[in-house]
Amino acid sequence: MSGEFEEIRVRLEGIAEELADLAILRLRESIDAGGDELPIDERRLTRARRAVQKAADLLREPDDEGWQEA
Repeated sequence: MSGEFEEIRVRLEGIAEELADLAILRLRESIDAGGDELPIDERRLTRARRAVQKAADLLREPDDEGWQEA
């Protein structure tokens, strides 16, 4: 079963990175616009990134570097 979910895990990690980039972009836009509160979109994107990263971590093989039991 080793590596069976590797491709999906890698794609999920890529999606998590995209969500993080988008959240940072929202923060920059808010700062540039003079905002003094976190944008709602950034909060949602951060929660989604965490969920996607957790899914990727669950698919990690126990012998993979950095694997942790969730």
